[in-house]
Amino acid sequence: MRLAIAESDALLREGLAALLTARGFEVTAACDNADDFLAAVSADRPDAVIIDVGMPPACSDDGLRAALRARQRHPGLPVLVLSSGIDKIDAFGELLADSTGGIGYLRKERVGEIADFVDTLRRVAGGAMVLDPEVVATLLSRRRAREPLAGLTAREREVLALMADGHNNSAIADRLVVSDAAVHKHIRAIFAKLDLTVEQRGHRRVQAVLAYLNA
Repeated sequence: MRLAIAESDALLREGLAALLTARGFEVTAACDNADDFLAAVSADRPDAVIIDVGMPPACSDDGLRAALRARQRHPGLPVLVLSSGIDKIDAFGELLADSTGGIGYLRKERVGEIADFVDTLRRVAGGAMVLDPEVVATLLSRRRAREPLAGLTAREREVLALMADGHNNSAIADRLVVSDAAVHKHIRAIFAKLDLTVEQRGHRRVQAVLAYLNA
């Protein structure tokens, strides 16, 4: 897998590049500003990008705006966002609204295991959505009172938050200490309340998360 990295911190940038290279990834670029990042993405067209949300602006672009521009140039480009906090949620919402490729948002201080980080990167590159639970909570708190989200129960919100974090039904059941059948029942209720039809079967899971986060 070919990767481009945009990270303002030199130690973290070089450390990421070395870590991922040692695990079989090809790092095509490791940049410290948005201009170089966008040029590298246009020149090399990597399979996925890792970008620091707080990267210094260039051409009026911070990290997330640069990611948005990269996606405009290369639709479906998988993007894994790294952040030291919950920053620029509105811009991240624009990335979420584009469901054509994998998307992830991780807080740097919450990445506890290298294997977990590499697994998340592979999942995002494969088209999955993986969000830090605090990001999900922040997005939900801004939208809690909006319809049709107000019709969801607290348990259904928990299920959706875990779906957004990339968990399958069995993993959700383990987390909530309920049966797989109970999780399936909650998901069916979510689909019904968000008016996602059977005809959307192949995409209903992603559409449910997007509707929940972006309503």
